[in-house]
Amino acid sequence: MNILLFLIPITLALSLLGLATFLWNLRNKQYEDLDGAANRILFDEDRPDNTLNTLTKPLQKNKKKND
Repeated sequence: MNILLFLIPITLALSLLGLATFLWNLRNKQYEDLDGAANRILFDEDRPDNTLNTLTKPLQKNKKKND
């Protein structure tokens, strides 16, 4: 029963910390653009066009060596 004297204040403190963090996120508009990250992962426009070629060239060289 004495353990409740420690657990209840710890639980309340962690709950208040979580609530404060959630409210801070709301005030700083962290939840404004929920679809943006999902769309950014699908459409990566920063990669140059020749990136795919540089990734496949070593694979093609290895295939020729093995043949």
